[in-house]
Amino acid sequence: MMTFSKRARLYTRILWELIRYDLWYAWRGMRGVRPKQSPIQGSAGREAEVEICEALRALAPFYWKPIRCLQRSIVTARVMRGRGIPAEVVIGYRAAPFLGHAWVEVAGRVANDSQLFQTRFLVLERL
Repeated sequence: MMTFSKRARLYTRILWELIRYDLWYAWRGMRGVRPKQSPIQGSAGREAEVEICEALRALAPFYWKPIRCLQRSIVTARVMRGRGIPAEVVIGYRAAPFLGHAWVEVAGRVANDSQLFQTRFLVLERL
C-alpha cells in the first residue's frame, strides 16, 4: 500500500508528464513525445504497474482536456520506465473498419488496457 506522500509524488509526476506531452506535442509533434529513454534499473514489479495505471485513471477526469489513448500510453510508459519497468508503447490498427489504438505492454502483456487489443489489432509500431 502506498503512503500519502508516495501517492502525491506519483500523481504529481503523472500530471507533469501529461502537461509535458501536451507542450512537446504542440511544439514538435510526434517527434517531441516519443518515449526515448530506456528504463533505469529498479525493483518495481507488477504492483507498481497497477499503481501507475490506477493513478492515471483516477487523475484523467480532472485533466482539463480529454486524454486520448496515445497520450495515456506514452505517459504511462514514461512513468513506468522512470521506475525501472521496461514498458513499451504499442500502436495498433484494425483494417476494416479502420480503427487505431495505443496501449502499453510490459513483458509481452498489456498493462493499461484490455488484453484483447493484442489479438484484435495488428501492430503498426512499438515505441
